[in-house]
Amino acid sequence: MGPKKRRRAANRRETMGGLAKGLAVIRAFTREHAALTLSEIAARARMPAATARRCILTLEELNYVMRKGRSFFLRPKVLELGAAYIESMDIDRLTQPHLEELARVTDDSAAVSVLDGNDIVYVARASVRTLLRLEAHVGSRFPAHVTSMGRVLLAGLSADRLNRYFSTQDFVALTDRTVTDRRKVRQLIMACRRVGYSAVEDELAYGVVAVAVPIFDLQGQIVAALNSSSHSRRISKARLIRERLPILRKASQEISAEIARVPGLSLNALR
Repeated sequence: MGPKKRRRAANRRETMGGLAKGLAVIRAFTREHAALTLSEIAARARMPAATARRCILTLEELNYVMRKGRSFFLRPKVLELGAAYIESMDIDRLTQPHLEELARVTDDSAAVSVLDGNDIVYVARASVRTLLRLEAHVGSRFPAHVTSMGRVLLAGLSADRLNRYFSTQDFVALTDRTVTDRRKVRQLIMACRRVGYSAVEDELAYGVVAVAVPIFDLQGQIVAALNSSSHSRRISKARLIRERLPILRKASQEISAEIARVPGLSLNALR
């Protein structure tokens, strides 16, 4: 046996077969196959039914998978894997110059977030002023349905994934302007999908007004959201959209182009 073959054999002894099989089970779910039976999972993951059963029960216990009748579905927690990957790609370094330029041009705040479960998480931010009622920072979490970036990210989900979001989200009002009616929230998400942006005012906190656009990977999938925010006493939502949407879209195109150059940066396997 040559040196290369000996190294490969040694590497195989060090690998975790169970982890590989668990990931294969996750990859068995796709946009076209969002609901799978145990036998279908085994066939698509190319493993014995008994092995697939152990994997799926483990994933179910860890809340990555849920079941309904004989069918299994991925849960929103799977997004944590994608969010961790995006953060590991040094998203701050890729986006910070663009955010700082947005903050300078608008004399306000700009941020990038990803979807983590049913919340958004700030992964990068720049600001030249402090909002009176809310100061977000990298790592801040907010319910997706009350934010412009959250609605942009939800608009990028498949129909099955979006249905699972609605089945697990508790739509709590943070102000008396927060939209909590499930039908209206869905309508807002669908509108965002059509027009390519979302804007909110006084829904996350009184005085907070923001507009957001998607950031895309090489395959055209939404991997993050970019926003510009201000105080409603300083600028109206209509004016915010009119003045900042073109700037945001330009910045999004530039960031998306940079992200597309990062090898393998795509959440297709988790959608």
